[in-house]
Amino acid sequence: MSEGNAPEAPAPSPGTRRPGGRTARTRAAVRDAVLAGLTEHGYPGLTVEYVAEHSGVHKTTLYRRWGDLEGLLADTLDLAGEDTWTPPDTGSLAGDLRALAREVVDAFTDPVTAASGSAIIAAAFQSQRAADALHAYYAERFRRCEPMVQRAVERGELLAQEDGIDAGALARAACAPLFLRLFITREPVDTHTADQSAAAALAAAQAGVFTPAGAGSGTGTGAPTPPK
Repeated sequence: MSEGNAPEAPAPSPGTRRPGGRTARTRAAVRDAVLAGLTEHGYPGLTVEYVAEHSGVHKTTLYRRWGDLEGLLADTLDLAGEDTWTPPDTGSLAGDLRALAREVVDAFTDPVTAASGSAIIAAAFQSQRAADALHAYYAERFRRCEPMVQRAVERGELLAQEDGIDAGALARAACAPLFLRLFITREPVDTHTADQSAAAALAAAQAGVFTPAGAGSGTGTGAPTPPK
């Protein structure tokens, strides 16, 4: 069989990581177009045609590589999770939690980033695949918070616990009141509300609240207790 008649390689499933180069640039262009469409039209108004027009990638290619609109959205979040974000390291757990909470405030009050972030969260309420991708995105963020807790234990700011300390639960506690105000009660957030959330989470952590789920049964996933 001649090269011109060779069958095309099967398309990867949406979200499959590919090597760099032109493919990486294409994927980034598609991501930018998806975010722009979500910001401009919301999930109900986002179309494959819009993504094709604004990314410069042919619609046929989008369908072949991403399957459908939900595949495009899921891969956009998957790509966002490939960044190099690390939790704050200010020298104290109190400072780390304040900085973490303030990052949330900055992300959702900055005109450049707020609209796309809010649109992605809204899309997760309308698409199960978007919800799954958003869950995975934040699960990875929480996993990266484990060194923050480990440092706090080593500095003596938190008491080491036999079953460890659930870093994800601590990070959620620091940020959850802000998401409540942003997306449920529609109240304003600022550095003061961020610092309040961080202080409450710190007090709970110092009281030993954040033991891993299944503690005592060998199924916990929190930061391990360092050796004595």
